Amino acid sequence: MLNLQKFPLNVPNSITILRILLTPLFIILLLKDMYRPALMTFAAAGISDGLDGFIARTTNQRTELGAHLDPLADKLLLMAAYICLGALKAIPTWLTVIVISRDVVIVLGIALLSLQGIGVAIQPSMISKATTVIQLVTVFVILAEWFLHAPMIRAALYWGTGLLTVISGLHYMYVGISLLQQGMETKKK
Repeated sequence: MLNLQKFPLNVPNSITILRILLTPLFIILLLKDMYRPALMTFAAAGISDGLDGFIARTTNQRTELGAHLDPLADKLLLMAAYICLGALKAIPTWLTVIVISRDVVIVLGIALLSLQGIGVAIQPSMISKATTVIQLVTVFVILAEWFLHAPMIRAALYWGTGLLTVISGLHYMYVGISLLQQGMETKKK
């Protein structure tokens, strides 16, 4: 039987679930060329990302469920945005590949560690948080550019996002390999 006390549905978790539910709406609006509503939906999702964390910290409502749902919600929204914008040729294909590849590598790394019986705490690093912010800003600027043209800003964001995403991915690979080595050494003893 599911222990609901372990997964409380408090205000921050409810906001995170709402963000997850905004992702399909965002995809539909974007693919139907409804850019202004897509931009507003994306902005609402981005604001909710900061809001749920702020409420959880200030009201001491952090939960295990929130620790898992929040990064999942971020990944769903960002992956959907980059895949759709890449398919619409609104961003370069290489940037879509970098963003999606990093997340796939992280998920595969967590799965590998789990298969080895090595527990992984869901704790984003500062580089990961910065990467998420620049990825969100890049999508926001691209969506807003359908109304405001800023090609120099867009190009800088592409390169900055790509570089920070690669650095963050390499950081997570380093951490994952270190955890795997530590876990293997512990098993040998």
